[in-house]
Amino acid sequence: MNKPKHIAIIMDGNRRWAKKRNMPAIRGHEYGAKAFEKIIDHCLKIDIKTLTVYAFSTENWKRAKLEVSALIRILEKYLTEYSDELKQKGVRLRILGDISGFPKPIQKKLNSVLKKTKSNTRLNLNLAINYGGRAEIVQAMREISKKKIKSGQITDKTIEKHLYTAGQNDPELIIRTSGEFRLSNFLLWQAAYSELLFVKKLWPNFGPTDLNNAIAKWQKRQRRYGG
Repeated sequence: MNKPKHIAIIMDGNRRWAKKRNMPAIRGHEYGAKAFEKIIDHCLKIDIKTLTVYAFSTENWKRAKLEVSALIRILEKYLTEYSDELKQKGVRLRILGDISGFPKPIQKKLNSVLKKTKSNTRLNLNLAINYGGRAEIVQAMREISKKKIKSGQITDKTIEKHLYTAGQNDPELIIRTSGEFRLSNFLLWQAAYSELLFVKKLWPNFGPTDLNNAIAKWQKRQRRYGG
């Protein structure tokens, strides 16, 4: 079956899901984390090679301090409780974004899981945290500038080698949940020829069947790459 090798997801709608149930926003994020685990397992089941998820943007720091603290606690809990499972299932964790903005204990745990899963090959899991597409491109240009590469020598490939996703294929399919129709600063360079799919379901309600449906819609599209 023809299916995308790389799927990226903007996991949107946790807060609205909680609000509809008269719950605090943090409960929506907790249920969103459970949905995330189910999608990882399903990607393994159907042999998707790379999954990239937008978990925490550079703009998310603007949210209420209580909610930001809760999101960081969820991340810490996930890293603590799920790292061994990632290792056992063959998932390699990679980070897209600047982790220096997080507390030192979180940075330490992230680096520990990166090291623990480095040799895994079943699924590349890109976790976009403290990530912004524009910031990624700026960071890449700064790295290129440090190497004093002449402007006439800079190509697409030069920039790609300095992005967080260096060495990886661009996503063939980008899914955004919750009915919003925008990328919100996600994978701006990598999304150049991605197929975009916007679904109404809020992220905590998105499951394996929804992912299968998204892939089925992707299979019906003709990808011409501008040709």
